[in-house]
Amino acid sequence: MAVIARIVVGVICAAILAIVSAAAQQKPVRVRGTIEQVDGAVLTIKSREGETVKVKMADDVKVLAMVKASLADIKPGSFVGSTAMPEADGHWQAVEVHIFPEAMRGTGEGDRPFDYRPKSTMTNGTVGAIDNGAAGATVAKAEGATLTLKYKAGEKKIEVVPGTVIYTYAPGSKNELKAGAKIFITAATRQADGTLMTARVNVGRGMTPPI
Repeated sequence: MAVIARIVVGVICAAILAIVSAAAQQKPVRVRGTIEQVDGAVLTIKSREGETVKVKMADDVKVLAMVKASLADIKPGSFVGSTAMPEADGHWQAVEVHIFPEAMRGTGEGDRPFDYRPKSTMTNGTVGAIDNGAAGATVAKAEGATLTLKYKAGEKKIEVVPGTVIYTYAPGSKNELKAGAKIFITAATRQADGTLMTARVNVGRGMTPPI
């Protein structure tokens, strides 16, 4: 009986390890940094943490260019995302705001912690209507604006200041993925052999993404 019990425990432990391993492989990995080398479908990237990371691109990889935009490009009804940091007075200040093309409306909608820096958040939502500073408005200020981003679970006010980087997305090309290019991969997946693979690469076109 003791032998059978040990076998059963062993089988259970092996199953748990397999589940944990599979979960680790499926958890998305973010990669930020500069391309050092391109070898076929494999990108060698110097990450912002200083590590060298190799990421294989899927055969049907989608390349999106991050292109500089301005506050004037953000309209009521625009679907945007923003990395923000908390201020001492309780307000949230935008590090960056990215404007999604209409075809990407709804991408990542919501408000959640983000790994840009400790306490940073990512909020994706629809910019509220202009209403003279009332709730749900985009309040224009001389130094920037306060955006009210609405999403299914609620809304959040984020202040855009002169230092906030604003950009949008445009169709990109693999030709832009070359040494020196600044990239941000939002969801690489770890394969069984430990390598990373991605189906999408965001590349800065004349700009360095701050996220």
